[in-house]
Amino acid sequence: MIHPTAVIDPGAQIGADTEIGPYCVIGSGVTIGHGCILANHVSVAGPTIIGEGNRFFPFSSIGQRSQDLKYTVEPTHLEIGDHNSFREFCTVNRGTAPGSKTTIGSHNNLLAYAHVAHDCTVGNHTIFSNNGTLAGHVVVEDHAVIGGLSGVHQFCRIGRHAILGGCTKIVQDVPPFMIADGNPAEVRGINQVGLERRGFTPDDIRSLREAYRLLCRANLNVKQACEKIREELPPNDHLTHLLDFIEASKRGIVR
Repeated sequence: MIHPTAVIDPGAQIGADTEIGPYCVIGSGVTIGHGCILANHVSVAGPTIIGEGNRFFPFSSIGQRSQDLKYTVEPTHLEIGDHNSFREFCTVNRGTAPGSKTTIGSHNNLLAYAHVAHDCTVGNHTIFSNNGTLAGHVVVEDHAVIGGLSGVHQFCRIGRHAILGGCTKIVQDVPPFMIADGNPAEVRGINQVGLERRGFTPDDIRSLREAYRLLCRANLNVKQACEKIREELPPNDHLTHLLDFIEASKRGIVR
């Protein structure tokens, strides 16, 4: 299951049934769970913990040191969950500050040349299209879609079930359930097709569409819009998450 040209540090831990292809390099402090597949020319540096059933395509570079200029040689970390796919030339960096970490959850699909920088937190079931890139300290919630050639500024957040259009520039938080597109980015509507595919009811979608209208099209400031949403719409878990996300924003939100 391990090609003879692969170079594996004696301190690395490799799970059962994991395949490591030609010319892969696995460094010290790396733990790879069972059932993973590393094609050819995959590089994994540590400290990095990788769960089970992940697949790494040629020339993906995982767990290399932070590109932040503040980083020297402190031990920082990367943790990856289960059943993710990292396509060709994906790059994922460890944290910057001593003991910090970058985290990627499970069931994510990162297409070619996607980049996850230091100290990012990526949830579950996300999709990064080709060249979708995150700067440091970005949070991407579950089921978000990062459009191709899009860039997310450091410390921004992408809400759950949100989608970024291709070539979008993000410098503020993108509210959950919304479509953001353009440079500068604007919210274009709710992610209706994505929500329908994930089992949101017609009532859920109507409620979120009305919240979008109040937030982005009613000539209200953010505080006024949140108050109107609370006053006029029946409460549900999705609206609660949307409001909590907005009110926790430190960079402001895309509207």
